[in-house]
Amino acid sequence: MAPQSPPSLAIFCKVVDNYGDIGICWRLARQLYSEHGVVVTLWVDDLASFRRICPEVDATAATQTVAGVTVRHWRGQDDDYLPAEVADIVIEFFACDIPPRYIEAMATCTPRPVWLNLEGLTAEEWVEGCHKLPSMHPRLKLTKHFFFPGFTSRTGGLLREAGLEQQRLAFLAQPQHARTFLHNLGLPDAEIDACKVSLFCYPEAPVAALFAAWQGGNEKLTCLVPEGVATGAVDAFIGTTAHAGAVATRGALTVRVLPFVPQPDYDRLLWACDLNFVRGEDSWVRAQWAGKPFVWHIYPQDENLHHKKLRAFLARYAPDIGSLQALMLQWNGATKGEADWPALWSALQSEQARIDARSDAWQAEMSGNGDLASNLLAFAALLK
Repeated sequence: MAPQSPPSLAIFCKVVDNYGDIGICWRLARQLYSEHGVVVTLWVDDLASFRRICPEVDATAATQTVAGVTVRHWRGQDDDYLPAEVADIVIEFFACDIPPRYIEAMATCTPRPVWLNLEGLTAEEWVEGCHKLPSMHPRLKLTKHFFFPGFTSRTGGLLREAGLEQQRLAFLAQPQHARTFLHNLGLPDAEIDACKVSLFCYPEAPVAALFAAWQGGNEKLTCLVPEGVATGAVDAFIGTTAHAGAVATRGALTVRVLPFVPQPDYDRLLWACDLNFVRGEDSWVRAQWAGKPFVWHIYPQDENLHHKKLRAFLARYAPDIGSLQALMLQWNGATKGEADWPALWSALQSEQARIDARSDAWQAEMSGNGDLASNLLAFAALLK
């Protein structure tokens, strides 16, 4: 029997959260190609944001191949599509409304492609009941299924490459690897030897107040911030418009601005730091696999719906670690009253051993759910 040709798969991505959406889709596309041999086309509407996390991308190209993945610039909804261009598996990320003419072309294919809506990650319990649910097209003979990442075996799991944990352990086994990596980002030994915190957040985060607490603390601390993040607080601390390479020290705190780095180097940054502030979904998931303490800044939603999602995650991740809960809720504006940031920071430090232990246990628990790419392909195979 002749071997079957690998399936083709198309991912449609609209960039809403500058780097989170494309970050997730790019990781998924690379893994599907490199680990499963899938022929992947990634449709994305914002190549400039894509280029910030993947320098190989040409922001002016209509079509290009990057790391084995065909990247198409998604310019609009009105282009014509032929059935021959339709993939065997079609993924729309986070209900991004793929082009109607592409859907019409899907309906003419024999067999019909598998159509999945890959949803956003949440720890809320209702996800388990909605995972894999079908939705019939109102006019065409097509069925779309909802696929939810998540934190239990009754969801699609989390994105994780097969060799990620081995890479992390190898990096951490040789302390010189982290020093060399940080040296290459411009850090001198004094900054490397201090407590190191990476900071990636949305503009609403109370960064200035946190800086003040660190500045007046007793412990030397180096805060590493990507260029363009928390610009108001960072510019004020440094005293000028902060570009990559800018650095200033006030009291116990040194703030250094880093260039945006490719995704593999962002993982190394998370591994090299003692604490990571992350945001959205992509960096949040990577922080969980980094095995280091992290503080999550959730994407803001109307009527503070994001606070409910934040509490749902904390109930799973840190039900008995009060310091982490308190700081994360304050960081997201989910509690009333003025925050005492020096006290919040001190409390977090006092529970570091418990937080470290929870990070390790959480990794093992999440690994038991499999990885999102493999789970997605297994479900698609059942629908064929």
